[in-house]
Amino acid sequence: MALSGILEAALYVDDLEAAAAFYGGTLGLEEITRVEGRHVFFRCGASVLLCFIAAATEQPPAPDARLPVPPHGARGPGHVCFSAEAAELDRLAEALPAAGVAIEADFHWPHGPRSIYVRDPAGNSVEFAEPALWGR
Repeated sequence: MALSGILEAALYVDDLEAAAAFYGGTLGLEEITRVEGRHVFFRCGASVLLCFIAAATEQPPAPDARLPVPPHGARGPGHVCFSAEAAELDRLAEALPAAGVAIEADFHWPHGPRSIYVRDPAGNSVEFAEPALWGR
């Protein structure tokens, strides 16, 4: 096998409007699709962030469904980490509090890269980190 990356990642939220305001508004991600009561999806570089209402994804597809996506979902806070260069982390450190988003942690890992952690409106842990965090 030769997997080339993560195409999409999912977080589970309880309010699509709040998710859209945070990921689309505050973070500036491009909203690419929305189904009221079920999900809102955002583009981030070559990846997609899926924000689902968990209860909606736990329902099995109808027997005649055009897209037979199996049920899935999670409860409780999840985690996502966005890649950001040092200058962008500096901007985030100023812009997030100015937008009313509390910074939970802002530190350098023992091998040097910096991470900033916040919570989205659903309580998910959202990290912004330099790519060198994982050796890139």
